[in-house]
Amino acid sequence: MKKKLQVFISSTFIDLKDERQAAVEAILDAGHIPAGMELFKAGNENQFKTIKRWIDESDVYLLILGGRYGSVETERGKSYTHLEYEYAIEKGMPVFATVLSEPWLYSKAAQIGAENVFEQQEQDKYKQFKDFVHTKVIRRVDDLKDIKLSVHTTLSEFKDLYEFSGWVKGTDVEDNTELIEENRALFKENKKIKELLEKQVLTRKVGNFEYEEIKEVLKSKELIIPNGKLGNDKELNIDYLTAFLSLRDSFSTGVTNSGGAKDHTIYAYYNIAPTLMSFGLLEKVKVTGVRYERIQTSREGLKFLAYFDIDKSNKKRKATLK
Repeated sequence: MKKKLQVFISSTFIDLKDERQAAVEAILDAGHIPAGMELFKAGNENQFKTIKRWIDESDVYLLILGGRYGSVETERGKSYTHLEYEYAIEKGMPVFATVLSEPWLYSKAAQIGAENVFEQQEQDKYKQFKDFVHTKVIRRVDDLKDIKLSVHTTLSEFKDLYEFSGWVKGTDVEDNTELIEENRALFKENKKIKELLEKQVLTRKVGNFEYEEIKEVLKSKELIIPNGKLGNDKELNIDYLTAFLSLRDSFSTGVTNSGGAKDHTIYAYYNIAPTLMSFGLLEKVKVTGVRYERIQTSREGLKFLAYFDIDKSNKKRKATLK
């Protein structure tokens, strides 16, 4: 019996119309139901109650986070997007966010103006909200295709992680006795198949290398970071995998060798990035009109991080089930 999930889409509105449309198309293409508040303007408590009811009736909450904070609800001092996100988390419903990359935001700003892309008034609140979002499940995206891929991939993963009630056509549930009997008959066989799959080591490629191979090499390569180079108050002895994961946000937006760059940025550029570039996890990006260079996470690097996050999530899920 195929269930359709209702996915509530939340974002600031005017600046992210194309991004919301891409998410809607991806949800429909995956056979699910998009739910959003395009017909409403955030502005009063009664409307927020309506929004909460829509969230209550949804199975999954999707946040699209650009560079703006959104309209602020005066009583609580938070944007409606922020309040919606917090409410979904409080409910314990599956939540994920697609976060627009810095290069994409700057590209949008060049087309429609920085004031229409980046927060102008509530920058501190925006930063606090963004930091909070980064503590949960996120996927960084570089274009509309990435949003569609993010939606497809995450919904597929969520269907394996959660038991959804979903929506089912009435004609599909009128007589499901035969299906129930088939499920009972296949239960033991399915269990055996799952056990075999869990024992298999699936090959996951990252560029010309296997994911596990890169991970093990990075874990084995020692990196000694002198006092103060990355804000550390003493000498650190870590591995390159730990360094990559610790600096993933910095590398996602890019580190440069410009004269005005901070010491920790310069250190990451010259002392950490080269090794990660050798595996294709980082790449140099041309910066028009300037003399410095920028190194940022490549598509293969994003794939590596996605594999790492999936493995980490699966380990937590298995530990919870024990």
